[in-house]
Amino acid sequence: MALVSVTDLVKEYSLGAARVPALRGVSFDIEAGRLVSVMGPSGSGKSTLLHLMGGLDSPTSGSVVIDGYDLAELDDQELTIFRRRRLGFIFQFFNLLPTMKAWENVALPRLLDGEKLRDVQPKAVELLEKVGLASRIGHKPSQLSGGEMQRVAVARALIADPLLVLADEPTGNLDSASGQAVLDLLRHIVSEEGRTVVIVTHDGKAASMADQQVSLRDGVLAR
Repeated sequence: MALVSVTDLVKEYSLGAARVPALRGVSFDIEAGRLVSVMGPSGSGKSTLLHLMGGLDSPTSGSVVIDGYDLAELDDQELTIFRRRRLGFIFQFFNLLPTMKAWENVALPRLLDGEKLRDVQPKAVELLEKVGLASRIGHKPSQLSGGEMQRVAVARALIADPLLVLADEPTGNLDSASGQAVLDLLRHIVSEEGRTVVIVTHDGKAASMADQQVSLRDGVLAR
């Protein structure tokens, strides 16, 4: 069974009295342990698709099933717990808390899940070392470069040992060298750790590194 099954996914938004389709019947499967790129021009529905796969929005119709769980059948509390324990998120603008040190930002998802700081710290530090930030563990975001902040975000996405990591334009706010370093890191966690990673991107390099490509145009799968 596929880790992720997207079936006849439709998402419409209201614009006054009109209904504007963002996705129009999208279907595909993702096997575990793959790097998947989602590409397409602006307005094609890429970010909408990622938000639906992450349980951050609800579909108009159709389904997203992850590890046997239909996200539309989970109530708000169940969905929150599912996201926190089974999904990892990486955003274009990092979304790090400016008052927290790097390792504290990494630890945050497990702290929100009720774990104690002293219990989470060793794992957070280990992940920062793994992404090449051993010397930046105690630094706050303002003391880090863009590439370093994104690597902190990657470490944070992995802190709960998620089934699926969702990355929305993870290189979009980085220079080419930093962006390549982040792509190499994501490729590594798929190849060496067996993670499943989905990247929404405009970056052709990201697509070329993927095991599977999902191309969207005007809310449908492009051939």
